[in-house]
Amino acid sequence: MRATEVESFNLVDRPWLPALPLTGRLADPGRPVELSLPDLFKHAHELSGLVGDVPTQVFALTRVLLAVLHGAVQGPRDLDHWERLWSREQLPHEEVRAYLERHRARFELFDPQTPFLQVAGLTTATGEVSELSKLIADVPNGHPFFTTRLGGKVRLSFAEAARWLVHCHAFDPSGIKSGAVGDKRVKSGKGYPIGTGWAGHLGGVMPEGRTLRDTLLLNLIAADSVAIRRTPSLDVPAWERPPVGPAEEVEGGRAPTGPVDLYTWQSRRIRLVREGAEVTGVLICNGERVTPQNKEGLEPHTAWRRSKAQEKKLRVAQVYMPREHAPERAVWRGLQSLLPGAEKGQGDEAAAFVSPGVLEWVAEVGGVIGADLPLRLRTIGMSYGAQSATTTDILDDGLALRSALVHRDARALVRTAVDCVQAAEKSAQALGNLAANLAAAAGAGKEERDGPRARAVELAYAELDVAFRSWLWSLRADTDPLEAGTAWHVTANRLARALGADLQAQAPVAAWAGRVVDKRLMTSAHADRWFRRDLRAALPWAYSETTEVTS
Repeated sequence: MRATEVESFNLVDRPWLPALPLTGRLADPGRPVELSLPDLFKHAHELSGLVGDVPTQVFALTRVLLAVLHGAVQGPRDLDHWERLWSREQLPHEEVRAYLERHRARFELFDPQTPFLQVAGLTTATGEVSELSKLIADVPNGHPFFTTRLGGKVRLSFAEAARWLVHCHAFDPSGIKSGAVGDKRVKSGKGYPIGTGWAGHLGGVMPEGRTLRDTLLLNLIAADSVAIRRTPSLDVPAWERPPVGPAEEVEGGRAPTGPVDLYTWQSRRIRLVREGAEVTGVLICNGERVTPQNKEGLEPHTAWRRSKAQEKKLRVAQVYMPREHAPERAVWRGLQSLLPGAEKGQGDEAAAFVSPGVLEWVAEVGGVIGADLPLRLRTIGMSYGAQSATTTDILDDGLALRSALVHRDARALVRTAVDCVQAAEKSAQALGNLAANLAAAAGAGKEERDGPRARAVELAYAELDVAFRSWLWSLRADTDPLEAGTAWHVTANRLARALGADLQAQAPVAAWAGRVVDKRLMTSAHADRWFRRDLRAALPWAYSETTEVTS
């Protein structure tokens, strides 16, 4: 028998997806409202986007929405098909509703045979069930970094549990899991590590538009895209595939069939445990293992880096790995790896980076969306501890820019943007050198200078961050690259010089007299002279032939 109406929580009917309305029709603007899947698609043009308990949840849920939309439109088949979707005010919500009705049984959270993204009857030899801290990323086991759930046993509503279920498949840490009965990989009752959930490998990159409708369409890649390989008849989500059991679908692991398959990749075998109207426990076992090497033709939501270490290890000529986000680096510092029009390599050498396939797709539809469409490049990722067995941090950043920068024919403007990132980095290094030299002039030893240098570099990036983001947003299709580059050099020079003056003012009196360092005299005056020299080299457009530009 199917679950009774009282026991049922079908994700087609029940509200479970939080989103932010743009108008007051659904709720007060800016106040989240929970919607069912059909209603979310119906009102997507009135929503700014999803919200989640943590940013990685938004990333995982958006990919589920994309999988639904791909299935509902049976494509898009090609650019013309996508353009017709883009030209409509609303998403094809009637087609979405019909699609969901066809697959309704697979969206039942507690169906006895095919529970949503779970395995019916999943159990261990001892019948163990874990607390929900194993499921909730804001309660890493023993380290409650993000949680607001104070004291007592964690309980979840069905809507919350559904969201964390999706998130677990995407971002669950590696490490030893419960050993599922029926899984040949289990040894001594344990499931040994197979890696994180698929999205945990990625440095997530997702272009966002003004509305959720725009965001979904910008990420809805057509089957004939040159960037991402997709055969719609083969590349289907989990609910269109046969239900999985406790073991791997194919012994030794199967290969993903395309991006939609990866959007709903079942990295774990899971069963939610309910008591009445709440979820109180969970069983999480190993699911489908997938390796990240050379998936750039299948996974669109990350940049890729060439790995010489992997090439040597695997003894192959070329290996690309997902380019993960570094917590200490703002997203704009990685522009070269993101923008399709940026140079990625030199000569005959294979490219050092590959842009995210989704941004290559946005470049393909540039003629449809126009050159000055406001975009936000949302970057989301999760960092893990030793052996990726624990969650250590969640990374979330965004960069506002015009679509012109994503166009492949805007190479001059893109080159200017990338060059200005490098100029900013060199100016930050110049400030770091000034701080180290001032410390040396005051008597600090070689190792003692590292602290002042690192703090000064961090200070420089903090000061440059807002200014660079504002400057990047100002770049339009008709912007003159030379004028824009000069404007940034002048701005960065002014900010760096002001920070340098502050460091000089804070230097101890001993730095004025100085001391001999590496067989040469180092004083605060020497440090300042070299700082100005380094700034001139880093920001040459901020200087005329004979006069410094200080405004």
